[in-house]
Amino acid sequence: MDSDAQTGGQEVVINIDRDRATRLGVNVQMLDTLLNNAFSQRQIATLYHTLNQYHVVMALQDSDTRDPAMLQQLYVINDSGDRVPLSVAHQGQSATSTIAFNLNDGVSLEQAQTLIKQAMAQLGLPSSIQAGFAGTAAAFSQLTATMPWLIIAALAAVYIVLGVLYESYIHPMTILSTLPSAGVGALLLLLLTNTQLTVIGLIGIILLIGIVKKNAIMMIDFALHAERSQGLSPQQAITQACLMRFRPIMMNHAGRLLRRPAAGAGQRWRR
Repeated sequence: MDSDAQTGGQEVVINIDRDRATRLGVNVQMLDTLLNNAFSQRQIATLYHTLNQYHVVMALQDSDTRDPAMLQQLYVINDSGDRVPLSVAHQGQSATSTIAFNLNDGVSLEQAQTLIKQAMAQLGLPSSIQAGFAGTAAAFSQLTATMPWLIIAALAAVYIVLGVLYESYIHPMTILSTLPSAGVGALLLLLLTNTQLTVIGLIGIILLIGIVKKNAIMMIDFALHAERSQGLSPQQAITQACLMRFRPIMMNHAGRLLRRPAAGAGQRWRR
């Protein structure tokens, strides 16, 4: 028995919504021509040579003709010559349009957001259109809005824990008094190096404050131990604690600096 059946053939059935096509001014004959040009071979020109002539045939790659998703990349033209979108991005039940931007040198993300808000205010968008930030810009806006409250809550929690640990109202304030200088120093360094304050920069400042707090706690512990065991005055005790902890602290930070020129994926986070 012989059979000419071929099981490797593929077929895609396309149903045209004629009512919607009419509303958008799309001709069905134009759709047929578009699909024929995309998924069939069509001679579009002829190149003439001295001895021969060559036919120019337009066709998609074989891999594209077997992928139904290729239909979403075709451009449909209506009777007015305008392009009709094949799909509309949605967020929830609302149609959305995304506008991406890159920052120029010397322009921070905060400055860019301010300029964009001013431009939107000048456009006078109707109430039916809502605009907002997404991605890194949205994360930066949320972080900058909640950062002061987070810092206040963290300082209050740290003060309570240290107050219970040292059984004192003064020693926690001594430790917390070192934190503002760390934040101001980090901001000044960003200003001197002309570095933008991004989400990663804010996270780095938080980590720096944590390191400074840890160093202050260790020095206070050494000073209290020296004051109680050796009978030193508070000034002598803290001076001795600073001298004893200076080298370990500097060695710790020197080890961190060696990881500064890190490369590869995630290098901005490791730096």
